Amino acid sequence: MKLTFLGTGTSCGVPTIGCHCYTCSSRDPHDKRLRCSALIESETTRLLIDCGPDFRQQIMPMPFRKIDGILITHAHYDHMGGMDDIRPYCQFGEINVYADPIARQGMLEMLPYCFAEHRYPGVPAIQLHEIHKHEQLTIGDIAIMPFEVMHHDLPILGYRIGSLAYITDMKSFDEKEMDYINGADTLVVNALRQKPHHSHQTLEEAVRFAKRVGARQTWLIHSSHDIGRHAEVNASLPASIQLAYDGQVINF
Repeated sequence: MKLTFLGTGTSCGVPTIGCHCYTCSSRDPHDKRLRCSALIESETTRLLIDCGPDFRQQIMPMPFRKIDGILITHAHYDHMGGMDDIRPYCQFGEINVYADPIARQGMLEMLPYCFAEHRYPGVPAIQLHEIHKHEQLTIGDIAIMPFEVMHHDLPILGYRIGSLAYITDMKSFDEKEMDYINGADTLVVNALRQKPHHSHQTLEEAVRFAKRVGARQTWLIHSSHDIGRHAEVNASLPASIQLAYDGQVINF
């Protein structure tokens, strides 16, 4: 299977509007970060993890074919604010969206017109599925195990897909969740910035977590302009723990 990082930035993206800091003024394309999203593909199945407000821009360069499912991590706008833009994919049939009870309720509130009894013609045709931590689901030929991490005091979902563990927006976790993360060969996890934050891991915390998991390769995502420039941050990190970048493709 392969993963394409459609976006590796935080809620404001990089560059941040109105900012002329060292990172935002970089001309390196690796320092241009759209909101977090990833595309998972096997030979026969195509899954999206989160669908943020940059989805249209992110998906335009990709081949236009069916999306078999959308896995939502949590109900914040930067992770599902692009759901209306999935409407072109509805020509392949209803879009199956998978979310925990909190994110499911957020979806109903954000897109009420998609779930109305009498829907306006042309709105996205969404089949919304409620999922729960530790209950495996299978979409096409891909088995997915949701697990739970904490985004400050909000429980959100991470996903174990084969040898991949995908986590975003984590600040802390219950120790029992490590049973679903340990053994991952590829780890994707959030690293917001250098300074402490109340609801996101810092770079130092992410590196410490990555070393604990011990994956062969860790890719850091959901990074703000405050983390620094891509090339300089990666030069300071072990080769096995690196910042990911928009458009990067990895196999797992």
